[in-house]
Amino acid sequence: MAVPPGQTATTSGSNGVRSISGRVGPTLELPADPADLAKRSAPLLGWQGTVLPQTTLFGRRVFVVARLRPEVHAERIATGLRPVTDRATVATWTWPEFSKVAPMPAVHIAGVLAVARHWRTGMAATVPFARYGEAAMVLPTSATVSHDYVDNCLPRARMYGLGIVAADENAKVDLDLNCADERLELGDDEVWRWVHEVAYERLLACEAAGSIP
Repeated sequence: MAVPPGQTATTSGSNGVRSISGRVGPTLELPADPADLAKRSAPLLGWQGTVLPQTTLFGRRVFVVARLRPEVHAERIATGLRPVTDRATVATWTWPEFSKVAPMPAVHIAGVLAVARHWRTGMAATVPFARYGEAAMVLPTSATVSHDYVDNCLPRARMYGLGIVAADENAKVDLDLNCADERLELGDDEVWRWVHEVAYERLLACEAAGSIP
């Protein structure tokens, strides 16, 4: 493949040969609103559900993709148990004396997504969630055509099982790295149960606002 002057050809290991800029410090800008990019990217990752509004969880700005579990949701309506977002209360649900009577999660979280201009920012936001399920980041294509990305980002992303979606200057998204099928997960501890409750609250709010198709 011919490589334009000032660029270097290399192999990323995910999409074959790519052209990497030889210039230092490219301008990294998102080509569209983060919420729009998140909505475009979720289907590429195979995630089914609603892309909830961007929220801050543990100091990270992320998009949670979730859908209702109809049976559990119906049961919680019948018992009058709305989403519980108080972390101290949710933490008691994992205690042995309460584990059998604690409510089941009313949503299924398909994944957690971060939209960032640089891979280091995206990775810092998503790695904590990769311990529980699928997590991915959306980056501008300009951030994925560098030696730093190939040499440092891709190996770390594979190690943590992260997915990567690249968005070009026209906001067209393309899957660069899929989430790993096998990774070590912590399971449903008190942290992940609380995230489910937050997602449940946001999903009901979206339904009430009529923002779910």
